[in-house]
Amino acid sequence: MNLERHLRARREEGRKLLVPYVTGGLGSAWLDVVRAVADAGADAIEIGIPFSDPVMDGRIIQEASRRAIEIGATPANIINDLAKVDVGVPLVVMTYYNPVQHFGHERFAASLTASGIDGAIVPDLPLDELVGPSGDGGKAAASWAQAADAAGVETVLLAALTTPEDRLAAICARSRGFVYGVSLLGVTGERAKLSDGALGMGRRLKAATDKPILLGVGLSTPEQAAEAASVADGVIVGSALVRRLLEGGGPEQAGALVAAFRRGLDG
Repeated sequence: MNLERHLRARREEGRKLLVPYVTGGLGSAWLDVVRAVADAGADAIEIGIPFSDPVMDGRIIQEASRRAIEIGATPANIINDLAKVDVGVPLVVMTYYNPVQHFGHERFAASLTASGIDGAIVPDLPLDELVGPSGDGGKAAASWAQAADAAGVETVLLAALTTPEDRLAAICARSRGFVYGVSLLGVTGERAKLSDGALGMGRRLKAATDKPILLGVGLSTPEQAAEAASVADGVIVGSALVRRLLEGGGPEQAGALVAAFRRGLDG
């Protein structure tokens, strides 16, 4: 399934986009959680591949990654397990560059395609490493972008509040699937209110590109999601969902939370 085409189609229907984040391998029922959030109204689903040094993530997702690794989660078995899931919406993995490099670019991209995974987010692989100093893919990591494109895997890039306008335009041009606007300066985690920079981030990205724009990091309630989506095409919800899973919630609780966000965005 083509991620960008799917999100554009949903957007053209007048729908605000909702992408929940689920930590892969977190408990024996994690695939049922993926199915539940799809049934509750997700437009795509982000699957976190646990990593020992998740530099973008705060306490909640760090703890979820630690628990998943302790019970045996690996990039290979998470990717393989996702082949068992047919949820009717695109799947996007979120991982760090170390596992991608360890796998090998072509092998990692091919494994995603074989399991029906449509996109990848690699937050510690910046634009310069993707395109090379002259825009020709000259750096070593550029082969990830080439391997991903060749395999049909859409590499989603992130934009920060501090990103200058020229770089923002370049990120939007190279991003595939959607552009991930980071709504605050800091790591993932729940916040009491929407950050001061979130609305400005959404407006800047919407002015820079027609690609789907999703805001994420720190969006904790349906009300915050609706406010963020007023200047963007939708939102990514991670820590609020993962916290409930860490507290013992399962597919039913995950589905109920995503349904609440869905109602908030639709309202």
